[in-house]
Amino acid sequence: MEQTVKVAVYGVTGYTGLELLRALLLHPVFEVTALVSSSHAGKTLKEVFPFFGPTYLADFPLTEEPREEFELAFLCLPHEVSLELVPKLLEEGKRVVDLSAAYRLKDASLYPEYYGFTHPYPELLSQAVYGLPELYREQIKDARLVANPGCYPTAALLALAPLAKEGLLNEPPAVVGLSGVSGAGRKPRQEYHFPEMAQDFFPYAVEKHRHVPEMEQVLSELSGGALNLRFTPTVLPSSRGMVCIAHARIPKVELRELYEAFYDGEPFVSVVNEPPHAKWAAGTNHCFIYPHYDGRSSTAVVISAIDNLGKGASLQALQNANVMFNLDEDEGLYQTPCVP
Repeated sequence: MEQTVKVAVYGVTGYTGLELLRALLLHPVFEVTALVSSSHAGKTLKEVFPFFGPTYLADFPLTEEPREEFELAFLCLPHEVSLELVPKLLEEGKRVVDLSAAYRLKDASLYPEYYGFTHPYPELLSQAVYGLPELYREQIKDARLVANPGCYPTAALLALAPLAKEGLLNEPPAVVGLSGVSGAGRKPRQEYHFPEMAQDFFPYAVEKHRHVPEMEQVLSELSGGALNLRFTPTVLPSSRGMVCIAHARIPKVELRELYEAFYDGEPFVSVVNEPPHAKWAAGTNHCFIYPHYDGRSSTAVVISAIDNLGKGASLQALQNANVMFNLDEDEGLYQTPCVP
């Protein structure tokens, strides 16, 4: 008898929920039994999103609470909502992949500063496994709670992890992150309104971005000592896509050989011979990395490209779930980008 895992998607009408559902439609093992949406409860999926009409989930009801049993919950919810829901689901024996930042940080004292709330469940922070399979695959396998990484941290950490692991980051690296506007979520905001955003791009949160402690946490762990980061996020007038450009002063090394060895056998990371385009990864779970050593300035320049909704969120969540249930890691993740 073939394996079937029943799943619930909370927050299905946001961008990350929609992207996850698109992939789940093609998954041979995960069976959707609940679509949770507090804002559209009482409607069917196709009533809210007609483009799901041709799918088998077209008439699936959106509900405020799951009505059917499930083993795995994907939480595509605001941080504060996931914060309170996770303990309840764990108590019920569910396994959880949380796409919010509610359980990403190990240090509870950082939450008031970066997220504006005091964490009421610090004991769960140590239980949560950070969901970057390329770095934490073995821990993810047995996890009850996986904290899915943010989009910027995914791209930046995959770019810098080989240098950190090799002990080469003796100075704080600098990262410029370029993101499509869907990273801001589906809720309308004036600065991302089309007349405001079209033909414009701009840095933001330069003084303090909430993804910085997440990146520093992992880099410090990999390098074996406290490591700071200089991060400049920038939003672009595109709906999706992300490129991170990392600079780090390091001794001269065979950078390409280092990266190719580090990511050897990884199904979703490709070390490439030219700077990657964001569109290469659009709609996929892939990360493309271009490492270059600039001898004039003794600087490693590492460029990574992902889809902020794909490897940066929903499709990485599905990759984590595959690992959790001992499935082929690329199950349901065969997407190639739409070109052009």
